[in-house]
Amino acid sequence: MRYMATYDLMETARNTNQWLGASAAAMASYPAFALVPNPALQWMRAWGEVTERTFQRMVVKPDWGIHSVTCEDGRDHLVQIETVVERDFGDLIHFAVQGRKRRKRQVLLVAPMSGHYATLLRSTVLSLLPDCEVYITDWHNARDIPVSAGKFDVEDYTLYLVDFMKELGPDTHVIAVCQPAPLTLAATAYLAEEDPEAQPRSLTLIGGPINPDAVATEVTDFGNRVTMGQLEETAIQRVGFKYPGVGRLVYPGLLQLSSFMSMNADRHGKAFRDQIMRVTRGEASDHDAHNRFYDEYLAVMDMTAEFYLTTVDRIFKKCEIAKNEFIVAGRKVDIGKITTVAVKTVEGDKDDITAPGQCIAALDLCTGLPDEKKASHVEPGAGHYGIFAGKSWRNNIRPLVLEFIDANAEAPKAKAAAKPANKNSAA
Repeated sequence: MRYMATYDLMETARNTNQWLGASAAAMASYPAFALVPNPALQWMRAWGEVTERTFQRMVVKPDWGIHSVTCEDGRDHLVQIETVVERDFGDLIHFAVQGRKRRKRQVLLVAPMSGHYATLLRSTVLSLLPDCEVYITDWHNARDIPVSAGKFDVEDYTLYLVDFMKELGPDTHVIAVCQPAPLTLAATAYLAEEDPEAQPRSLTLIGGPINPDAVATEVTDFGNRVTMGQLEETAIQRVGFKYPGVGRLVYPGLLQLSSFMSMNADRHGKAFRDQIMRVTRGEASDHDAHNRFYDEYLAVMDMTAEFYLTTVDRIFKKCEIAKNEFIVAGRKVDIGKITTVAVKTVEGDKDDITAPGQCIAALDLCTGLPDEKKASHVEPGAGHYGIFAGKSWRNNIRPLVLEFIDANAEAPKAKAAAKPANKNSAA
């Protein structure tokens, strides 16, 4: 599998399907055919439109689409995306709201690097913008990064987070969503020893696999079932000649997408059949529910091979974070060194990717942190996506996170020793 030809073959298949869709839509829309209306032509045009859009957006990074936000003055304020730190494998960006006073709450959202772009957290960013200064990690597609930029594994990812936290300073509240939760915890512990004054005020871990062995899921079963040799042989390819990262070993986004889709093939198949019929009847629109979801879901990015393989090996198989044995740049990271950063975990009761119990394990690892600085929340009825987007996040989880941030806004030395850090302290 580790050949450029294999990567190019997948891209060729994708491009061919996009071309077939465009051709079908163009042929069925030929003006002369309007003289003799035919339902088959209407269906052909609809199939072509849906197929072209489906395969086209697989290789296009979605736009953030955040142009303005309504503030307390009742006016819409323009949002400008500013790059704060620019790096080879990912940037730190800021959603700067024009014409309003800077918010006291400064939030760093750590986006997952698990096949989708950081835009997956668009609704999370939108929900926080009215009340916070929002920064986010914007990871790059590995296919676009030249081989000369070097490697990028879980240790490099952790050091990126360390640098981003240093850049923003101690008055920051970090929210890590899903995959980066264990590495964000490790980055905070790394700072606790290297530069304690740069640690954030609080750390909220949402649906992250801190201890994958705590509760079994299909994801952990897969990680335990396959060997690293099998993964390297079947999942890793070299970027083809079309992209700047030619020759780089990656876990391709298209291969990841095929795995995502196969898990719920019947549901996805029905969704596309229904969309074709809606287009045929003229009921679909550019921003309907189907297109809003799949524009994001189908937009996938390549991960560097070393990041994917070290994540599976060190986080899931060897459970280095869960065992407090994680090493970064030759230094053992001791999570027990976190003594001033308030830590909160959020889990979904129906989460089948990171089951309840995997994330809350972070609190047991923080042996140097007093109980009043620990908090946890399990959202009833929420799945994995629902704990950082949708109604569960907006109505229940977001208010609790903001309350947790406010309760830990002061510098540790300025707080009375007996004063509890939050109202949701863990039992």
